[in-house]
Amino acid sequence: MKLLLEIKGVLIFSLICVIYISCKNEVKKENTQVVETSRTDHLPYYNEESFTPKWVTPGTSEEQSFHKIPDFKLLNQLGDTITQNTFEDKIYVTNFFFTVCPGICPQMADNMFKLQEEFKTDPEILLLSHSVMPTTDSVPVLKEYAKNNDVIANKWHLVTGDKIEIYSLGRDQYFVENDLGEPKELDDFLHTENFLLIDKNKHIRGIYNGLNRASIAQLITDIKTLKTEE
Repeated sequence: MKLLLEIKGVLIFSLICVIYISCKNEVKKENTQVVETSRTDHLPYYNEESFTPKWVTPGTSEEQSFHKIPDFKLLNQLGDTITQNTFEDKIYVTNFFFTVCPGICPQMADNMFKLQEEFKTDPEILLLSHSVMPTTDSVPVLKEYAKNNDVIANKWHLVTGDKIEIYSLGRDQYFVENDLGEPKELDDFLHTENFLLIDKNKHIRGIYNGLNRASIAQLITDIKTLKTEE
């Protein structure tokens, strides 16, 4: 009798193990299916300050007429003129900062440096940081800042120039400030932690929190995804 009970117990235990393994494999299979079906063929596009994603197909007439960053003319830390021609056939990440910022800028600089190191040997990827205090962030000041932050010349451009042009780019073209419905004047300081991902056709393809580690990791992933787009 005791032997029969032991055998019965072993059989029940074995049945439970089989059911558990089967269920675990099924869950794993379902999870894999969810990941596969959640993938997209390309990154979304953005064209206004709410950053509502627009799913436009690359290469279509809709894509060609979609919002693009217009041309600009600024000076980098070497005193070189920087325009959209500098980023011809390039993917770039852009942000806004100032050299004496004691708050969020040092952390933003650290994360831009991480991007620089990640794509150091990739000529397709560039970085662009606009000074929001161009009257004080002159070319020599930017050059010293670049030296102190290990900025690679012609990989990471720190730019200064006309304040009206820089602020207009930030607010009206890159949409970096998310104060929806609140009009801004030139005297209102432009200060944002946002990083933007710009594709080779000058479209905005992503917005990221420049202070957040997970967001920067996502940005790196999205840059690699964008590189595969035809």
